[in-house]
Amino acid sequence: MFAFFSNAASRIRRDEKGATAVEYGIMVALIAVVIIAAVTLLGGTVQDTFTKVQCSVAGKTYTAGTTAGKATCA
Repeated sequence: MFAFFSNAASRIRRDEKGATAVEYGIMVALIAVVIIAAVTLLGGTVQDTFTKVQCSVAGKTYTAGTTAGKATCA
């Protein structure tokens, strides 16, 4: 019985496909966390920039908000 588990463990150690998949999974998860953090931190600023451009194109007046992402166009 011990020989069976020993052989199975050695086969698993030699099989590197699973390890590679896990490594790629961890890498994708870390990239996703970085993207979410960047969007959260820069989202309001980007929204204000697009609101400013929208006002310029429409010929309206841009009014900055007190916090990021709260600008208006009138």
